[in-house]
Amino acid sequence: MASKTLTFKRTVKAPAEMVFRLWTRTSALRQWFCDAAQIEPRKGGRVYLAWNGGYYAAGQVTRADPNKALAFTWAGQGEPAPTSVKVTLKEKAGATQVTVAHAGVGAGKAWAATAQAIAAGWAAGLENLQSVLETGEDLRVVRRPMLGILNMNVLDAAAAQKLGVPAKEGISIGGTVPGMGAEAAGLQENDVVISIGGKKTNTFGKLQAALAACRAGDTVPVVFYRGAEKLTRPMTLSRRPLPPVPADGPALAEAVRALHQREMTGLEAILQGVSEAEAGRRPGPDAWSIKEVLAHVLSGERATLDTVAEMLTDSGRWYDDFDNEPVALGAGFMAVYPTWPELVQQIKIAHAQQEAMYVAIPAAVFAQPRLAWQLMFNLLQGPTHIETHYHQLQAALAAARSA
Repeated sequence: MASKTLTFKRTVKAPAEMVFRLWTRTSALRQWFCDAAQIEPRKGGRVYLAWNGGYYAAGQVTRADPNKALAFTWAGQGEPAPTSVKVTLKEKAGATQVTVAHAGVGAGKAWAATAQAIAAGWAAGLENLQSVLETGEDLRVVRRPMLGILNMNVLDAAAAQKLGVPAKEGISIGGTVPGMGAEAAGLQENDVVISIGGKKTNTFGKLQAALAACRAGDTVPVVFYRGAEKLTRPMTLSRRPLPPVPADGPALAEAVRALHQREMTGLEAILQGVSEAEAGRRPGPDAWSIKEVLAHVLSGERATLDTVAEMLTDSGRWYDDFDNEPVALGAGFMAVYPTWPELVQQIKIAHAQQEAMYVAIPAAVFAQPRLAWQLMFNLLQGPTHIETHYHQLQAALAAARSA
C-alpha cells in the first residue's frame, strides 16, 4: 500500500541555532513539545518522546546536521507501522523556517486515526515552538485550566485505609485555593479525586492529561470520594493567573524577595512560642512533626538553586512522579540543625542565596523570552512551597499541644 508524507511548516522569529537547540536538548524538548524526552543528536542516537496521556514514540537519529537538519525514525504506540521524521531549518533575516516532513504514513482505514493524530500533533507542536521562542509562553500552560488544589498525593493502600476510601487509585488533596474551581465545586481536604471530565486521575501524569483535554472556563464533572461516599460535582475550571515576566535579574530577585518575606512572616507566626518538644512530636506514626516539615522545606529551598541553574542551561532533570521524598535527607538536616530555629535560619540562608543568584543572572538570559518566562513560571507563582505546608504545620502543632 502506498504511503504519503505529511508536511508542516512554521516560520519562527529566532535564529536557526536556537531552534535547533530546542529540538536537540532533552529538557528543551519538554518546554514545547512533549512531557518526557530523551534524545542523543548524533547518527544512531536514541530518541524517546512521551506524553502524559500515555502516548509515546521511540526511534533512532538518522541525521543530525547542526542548525540545518535533524531526522529520526518514529515508532509510535499503537500505530500500524514505523514512520520517519525529517526536520529542516532555513534561516533568513533572523527568522527560521521550520519544515517537518513526516514520511511513511499509510492510507486507508487502518491509518486514518494515526494520520489525524500526527497532523494535529505537529500543528500544535510547531505553534507552541513559535510561541515559546517568540514570547516565552508555553501554550499548553496558558491555555490549560487550573483546579486550585493544594498538596496532592497519589493514593496508595495505606492512605486509602486511613481516609476510609474504597478506591484503590486516585489523587488525594490537602486543600483548595480560595476562589478557584475546586473550592467552588465543594472539594475539601482529604477528598480523593478519581476522574475529571470522564478521564481517570490515578497518577499526576493522568491528571495533567485530563486537564490538557480541557480549556479554562470549561465546566466538567469531577468524581471523588469523601470517605466511603462517592460524589460527582460540576467544576468550572479556572484560568491560571500569571505574574509579570521579570525584566532582569535584580527585578526577579526583588519579586522573589517579596514572596520570601511573605511566606516567612506566616511561618514565624505559626511557630511563635513553639517548644522543641512540640516541634519534635509527630501527630501520628506516618505524619511529619514540625521539624520534619521544616527539614523538607529546607531541602526544597536548597534544591531550587540547582533547579534554576539547570533551567538556564537546558539540563533540567525529569522526575517520573513526585513521591520522591528522601527520608534520609530530612534526617540529615535535623542531625546537623537539631532545633527548629536552626532549621528556620537555614531556610532564610537558602533564600538569601537564591536572591543573590538571581541578581547575578546575565542580561542575555532575559533577552530570551523562553528563559525569562520559565523563571517567572517556576519562581513567582503562589502559593509558595512553604505556604502549602502552613496547614500541615498548624495540624502538627495542634496535635502536639493536645497530646
